[in-house]
Amino acid sequence: MAMPQWRELRAQTSFIYFWLARLAGGMSNQMLMVAVGWHMYDLTSSAWDLGMVGLFQFVPALLMTLPAGHMADRYHRGRIFAMCMVVQAGVALALLAATQTGHATRELILGLSVVLGLVRAFQMPAQQALTPLLVPRELLPRAIAISSSGMQVAVIGGPALGGVLYTWGAETVYIACAVLLVLAFGLALRVRYRYEPAHLSATWADVFAGLNFVWQHKVLLGATTLDLFAVLLGGATALLPIFARDILHTGPVGLGLLRTAPAIGALLMSGVLTRWTLERRVGHHLLGAVAVFGLATVVFGVSSSFGLSMLALIVTGAADSISVVTRLTLMQLETPEAMRGRVAAVNSIFIGASNQLGEFESGVSAAWLGAVGSVVAGGVGSVLIAGLWFKLFPALAQRDRMQT
Repeated sequence: MAMPQWRELRAQTSFIYFWLARLAGGMSNQMLMVAVGWHMYDLTSSAWDLGMVGLFQFVPALLMTLPAGHMADRYHRGRIFAMCMVVQAGVALALLAATQTGHATRELILGLSVVLGLVRAFQMPAQQALTPLLVPRELLPRAIAISSSGMQVAVIGGPALGGVLYTWGAETVYIACAVLLVLAFGLALRVRYRYEPAHLSATWADVFAGLNFVWQHKVLLGATTLDLFAVLLGGATALLPIFARDILHTGPVGLGLLRTAPAIGALLMSGVLTRWTLERRVGHHLLGAVAVFGLATVVFGVSSSFGLSMLALIVTGAADSISVVTRLTLMQLETPEAMRGRVAAVNSIFIGASNQLGEFESGVSAAWLGAVGSVVAGGVGSVLIAGLWFKLFPALAQRDRMQT
């Protein structure tokens, strides 16, 4: 049954255009993050300023995501996504012009980082809520798995390509980013779906409706909070430089391999889930994947072998891919079409909070427990969270199929 469905999925032309647009946009975004970070450090040689770049992106994204989800339910999601590509291309061109004229400053980069954060707030809900409109309902799990694989390709290839291009100067990266973003814009304009304008009022009650919906639907609440706490506790990414230098005794190349290992695992698992979707015992697979994520994190924490550490991180990426694809599929299937943008916005907030706060938590716990103790404790915490969620969210744990 899988092959006929895969052929049918390939026949969804708008989905293919959108997938390619997301791939080009994702690659460019990853390259842009690398270039902006390096550029800021070249200008100021300040670790504090590197942190400020991330903060200036995170805060506006956090503040604007719920209103952006409301807009994704009111207006054409494909056009919102396309405009996000255009604005990011404008940022790349502004950085290019400033670099060529000698006007690239710390303040300019921080200001443009705010713009990138605002764009991300609008992009994430629109692109998450758009996929269900482009494929038949029965093909949605495969479509989400394929979308996830494309993003993992961007995560793996974008930083590497950006780093290589930066050796020819920041201008080279900014030009490449602008070209890719314009390509993504053109592809996004070719996305077609049946669009019916929504008649939502511009009230706070409507803006927060997605949050209320998730709170009232325990399957969604359990799935989103599971990911939040698992990543919050089990993320080891922020501590990888310590492990690379002091524990595994490898250099920058080894650190790069460690950083790409989870994405490699996620890409491989996304390919598996594209071919063989989860048909039964969905809740058990979701909670089990989080437990495996935690166990693999513990293995990474205690390992002193580079090969074993790489393998453990690959397993964390594969387990996280099961969690992500399952959670996003459940979210799309459980949410009415008119609410998908706002619910996707809630999911975006949870993802952003878990990633950003997870790095902060890792740093604080490492200061108390040491790097190894921090990672091991976080992995054990993820396993405990998976077990606790069996009790707290029985509707999620007992969920048999994606579609009820």
